[in-house]
Amino acid sequence: MQNHFELFNLPQQFAIDAGALDSAFRDVQSRVHPDRFVNATDAEKRVAMQWATRANEAYQTLKNPQLRAKYLCELNGVDLQTESNTAMPPAFLMQQMEWREALEDARAQKDIGELEQLDGQLRGARKAQLNDIENQLNSGDYHAAAQGVRALMFLEKFGDEVRFAFDAIE
Repeated sequence: MQNHFELFNLPQQFAIDAGALDSAFRDVQSRVHPDRFVNATDAEKRVAMQWATRANEAYQTLKNPQLRAKYLCELNGVDLQTESNTAMPPAFLMQQMEWREALEDARAQKDIGELEQLDGQLRGARKAQLNDIENQLNSGDYHAAAQGVRALMFLEKFGDEVRFAFDAIE
């Protein structure tokens, strides 16, 4: 079975041409769209629907940097073990604790400026983390990349909490 990159005829790497991905997705979707199979047999309709579903899943995976990195790790035999492996470097955990305290203070004081500053720090950390992950994937260090993706998942979740705090204040 083709992997997601092969399905869209894209190089199997973290850096992706978003335009090429969109174009390839539209091409695959046009070939397997259910409207093209209205007069087909039930079996042909089922196969077309399976391909359409698979193309959509592949597109969503490759479009999202976190999911794409996770997928590349898995393609190279490294399971992220997101449920069982939550170990993080001490410096990362300390940063998380500092951010959580800042978030609680900003919530308590309804301080939009503090939330904006926290959000900016988080965006910078996310960008740096994605850059590190890309470098690790490019060098073939899939275990380090997996650790980076797990850290990115923490950052994404915390980013959601910051956005909820903005919503609660505004």
